[in-house]
Amino acid sequence: MDILLVCLASVFAGFIDSIVGGGGLILVPALFATFPAAAPATLLGTNKSASVCGTSMATLQYSRRVDMRWRVLGPAALTAFAGSFFGAWVVTLVDPAFLRRLMPFVLLTVLVYTLAKKDLGKTHAPLASVRRETTLACAFGGVIGWYDGFFGPGTGSFFIFLFVRFLGYDFLNASAAAKLLNVATNLAAIVLFAWKGHIWWQVGLSMAVANVIGSLAGTRLALKHGATFVRLVFIVVVAALILKTGYDAFLR
Repeated sequence: MDILLVCLASVFAGFIDSIVGGGGLILVPALFATFPAAAPATLLGTNKSASVCGTSMATLQYSRRVDMRWRVLGPAALTAFAGSFFGAWVVTLVDPAFLRRLMPFVLLTVLVYTLAKKDLGKTHAPLASVRRETTLACAFGGVIGWYDGFFGPGTGSFFIFLFVRFLGYDFLNASAAAKLLNVATNLAAIVLFAWKGHIWWQVGLSMAVANVIGSLAGTRLALKHGATFVRLVFIVVVAALILKTGYDAFLR
């Protein structure tokens, strides 16, 4: 029964994550509620082992329908991997608690800016300079990758917002790009968690199958309805993240 519950959560998490990220908002609390006696690192590692499969499938589906800018995103994925691994290592030395009170305000800024700019992310017009686009994408990959390894909530949403705001992507293409970088950050975390023995592989495999099913459904919906739909889901998910991170920071 426990496996069934977390697999159902994994389906929904994969669905949301494939569109705008934020699957951890669903799956991580479900794991902690279902296995309250387990070590937090084990549950986080198991979550990553499942979510990377759904994110990889979403990346594959997007790449078949969206013009993935591989010259830009390839190097950015490498810096995201390195940043995430370094962030996961730093968290073994430094308590990330100081970020808990900061995150709701950062996410609120992202939400307000997105709502104020009605046309933000509706047109796909990447930067004219591929070199500048690559440099910025690598910087975003390194910084947000480090954040994902160190703390994590809202990683996919931050990637999407930065690609829309600074690289000229629409929300659909930004979501596709974010998936690739999320695969890299998840893989880095898995390497570290597996090295430390913090993954339940059998549970993770069952959740991975469920996550892929949800991811396929979410990706098809995003591709069918386009950037306007992704923008709407982005707003809803960021609002939910504000509530979740605000509760964790100030009320828990």
